[in-house]
Parts: sequence; C-alpha cells; structure tokens
Amino acid sequence: MLLLHLSDVDEASWAKRFAEALAPYPVVRRGDQFDPAEVRYIFVWKPKPDAFEGLTGLRAVLSLGAGVDALLKHPKLPDAPIVRFVDEDLSQRMSDYVVAHVTMHHRGFSKFQADQKARRWDQYYPPAASETAVGIMGMGVLGQDAARRLKPLGFAVRSWSRTPKSIDGVEAFTGPEQFDEFLSGTDVLVCLLPLTPETTGILNRETFGKLRRGRLLGGPVIINAARGGHQREAEIVAALADGTLGAASLDVFETEPLPQDSPLWNIPNCFITPHVAAISNEASGVRYFSGIIKGHEAGEPLINVVDRGRGY
Repeated sequence: MLLLHLSDVDEASWAKRFAEALAPYPVVRRGDQFDPAEVRYIFVWKPKPDAFEGLTGLRAVLSLGAGVDALLKHPKLPDAPIVRFVDEDLSQRMSDYVVAHVTMHHRGFSKFQADQKARRWDQYYPPAASETAVGIMGMGVLGQDAARRLKPLGFAVRSWSRTPKSIDGVEAFTGPEQFDEFLSGTDVLVCLLPLTPETTGILNRETFGKLRRGRLLGGPVIINAARGGHQREAEIVAALADGTLGAASLDVFETEPLPQDSPLWNIPNCFITPHVAAISNEASGVRYFSGIIKGHEAGEPLINVVDRGRGY
C-alpha cells in the first residue's frame, strides 16, 4: 500500500495519478480508512508530526523534494530508506533558472535597469562570457546539469563539492581546503548545495569578500536556488549596500514566505523569486516514484537513497 501525506500541494490530484499508474496496487490518503501496518511506502512533502504513526511495515519513505534536510529533522522519522526525487524535468527547470540569472547578471542587467529608470544612455560593454567565471557550489545531479548547460554558452565554469567530481571543461575544487581558491577565481557564485550542518550559513560576508573583483561591474554576484538556510540575509543586505556584492538572485529565504518587512524587497540589485526555481512536476513525479515502487516490489534495489550521515 502507498500512503500519500502531502502538505501545500494538491494531494488529491497526486493520489488520482498514482492510483492510475499503480493499479491495482492500493493508494490511500490521509483521512481514508486503512490499516497503517499495511503501508509499505509513504510519499511525503512537509509531513505533519503524526505522519509516520503506526507504519510498522514501512519499506521506504519517498520524498517529493530533491532536498531532504527538512524531512531529516522530523522528530518521528522512521528508520527506513529515504528516496529523493531525481528527474530530468526537475534538473532542466533548475538549470533554466540558473542560466537565466547568470546571463542576466553577466550582461549587467542591474546597471541597465537603473539607466532605463534614469533615462540615461551609457554604453557599458559587459565582459565576454569566456572572461566570466561561474562557480557552482554543489555538484550533485542539479549542479552537474547546470554546469553542462553553462559550458556551451562560453562561461568559464568552476565547481566546489564535498567529494571530487569530474566534468569535462569544468575546473573542480574539493573540500574546505580548496574553498578559498575556488572563491578567488569566481565572479558569479551559484549555490546548489544540500543543506547540512557544514553548509548552513555558507553564504555570508566572509565568503562574499573572497570572490573575485574587477570582472563584473559593481562586484561579484551570488545566486541561491538551494535552501534559505545557506544564507545570512542580514549580511547579504550589508554586502549589497557597501559594494562587496554587485547583485544577488535569491529564490529561497531564511523564513518563507519572505516577511513583508524584509529589507531585501527594497534593494534594486536583489532579484527575488518565491521558491519557484525548480518545481516538482506531477506527471514526471508519479512516473518516477511509480517505477521505483513497482521495481522494489519485484525485488529490485531502491535508487537515489539518501545517505543520512551526509544529509543528502
């Protein structure tokens, strides 16, 4: 039996699609009549405190999100494998966001937006893409896809990850001992890291101060499409005000929705989107997790299982 326990999404629609894809395998929702002991898989997004009660026969927890940091903090998370969502559509959407914001900042959008408002004709010529280094923090599925899509555009692409990763044409840096070197040659810093104790607050003033200067007008740029816990928003505000950063694109925040009184709203070179960089598509999600359930029931191993020790 598959149990759906979803918050802030259309649970009924997901259940209908799963029932069609898995028939005659039973699919139930919160509020339905069922024996919790018969649940073998639970599909979750922002699970409530009682989500896992009575699930004594659970074989796997299926997470709608690519990131599982919030799920790992659930006080009653059972000792069952956690499968995260890995999907080409999700990767494409994230890369779309990253490429759009990298190219926007590279072409000096903040300056030209300000010039337009001031009716000022100033023919600033941005550097070539080949002269601009994009540094991606986090080289999982999403980071690797973004790197592969940025390379054909001519950018110098660099990567930083916990363990060594090799992608053709990408200059790789690994671990804390190479972090400063990675930052020193980076003009646009992209955060696609998992949120762990080691990466919490990594987007801070000290990090910003180590980025390369002199290539992008106004200073280096940050793009965060990972987790709000990666950034220190007060330090972003200060860095944008004093020129330590030339601009920022933020899709995630320490508190969501972003509070009305946040100073980030009023900063013209801070571009805010409401946590929409990569949306989990219902059709592809059902296809992906239905395949995992069918395969596991047939004796195949689970794929994309979270390493709880690492947090991703």
